[in-house]
Amino acid sequence: MLSLKIAGISTVIVFITGVFFAHLLSRKQFFGKSVIESLFLLPLVLPPTVVGFGLLILFGKKGWIGSLLIEWFDVQIVFTWIGAVIASVVVSFPLMYQSASAAFGSLDSRMQNAARTMGASEWKVFRTITFPLAWPGLLAGLVLSFARGLGEFGATLMLAGYIPGKTDTIPMAIYFAVESGQMEKATFWVVIIVALGFSTIMWLNWWSRRNMERYKNGHT
Repeated sequence: MLSLKIAGISTVIVFITGVFFAHLLSRKQFFGKSVIESLFLLPLVLPPTVVGFGLLILFGKKGWIGSLLIEWFDVQIVFTWIGAVIASVVVSFPLMYQSASAAFGSLDSRMQNAARTMGASEWKVFRTITFPLAWPGLLAGLVLSFARGLGEFGATLMLAGYIPGKTDTIPMAIYFAVESGQMEKATFWVVIIVALGFSTIMWLNWWSRRNMERYKNGHT
């Protein structure tokens, strides 16, 4: 349940921020855009432990953000489930951003421009045209982000640690069960997370095929 809670919260955050930044950057061309996009996608190519180390530097007791949170709000991020959410957000954000960016980039801008010429606001254009048309790609990113957040281990271990009842997600439960020789327990959780991941991918493939068939039927 803790794994689902962390993955669910992080997916909501990633979906909102990923869609926002992907839509914002898809509409603008400026110097340094490629640098920003590279930073967004950087967690995809970095080892999870490196990502976790960076988060520890930021959110630790003596970190830039962590020290301010403790001083101003008396909130500690390290060794809490909130830290696990932050780690999950960072590692799954690139998947959502990439999917959303591709979805927005593939849209025909003529429909959006036509709506603007008829007096529609940017928010109305996004809500009634851009978002519905990009939804298949956004949903794919949403599902993949959830699956990635559910399976996150390295960065979570670095930032949130392993505290039974507080930060013991399924991947960490598997690792520490193996470390302590509890192979039956590890096998149980492996089966659970493989089943969840497999079901997620199967559903996404089924939904994509069904959506493609509807698209083809609508154009024949």
